[in-house]
Amino acid sequence: MYGTVARMRVKPGMEDAVMRLAEMEDAVGIPGMIAQYVYRMDADPNVYYLAVVFESKAAYFANAESPEQHARYLDMLALLEGEPEWNDGEIVYPRA
Repeated sequence: MYGTVARMRVKPGMEDAVMRLAEMEDAVGIPGMIAQYVYRMDADPNVYYLAVVFESKAAYFANAESPEQHARYLDMLALLEGEPEWNDGEIVYPRA
């Protein structure tokens, strides 16, 4: 399995829009995506973490490089104060 953990700062008032975007991504059925989790931090409610799990590194990058994902990224970026901090990597536990 492979995925990313992203740190994002959401613009004030855009919290519901971020949730709608996450729900839309789930409804689309992105090939190879197993799960996504969105966390809002207690210490700063404008800071969110996104954790996304894909079945493989190849599936992750196929999605990341698709025009559809680029459009979804631009939609998300409009809700943020800046670009997310991406942390990609192999998921080593639980073992697949």
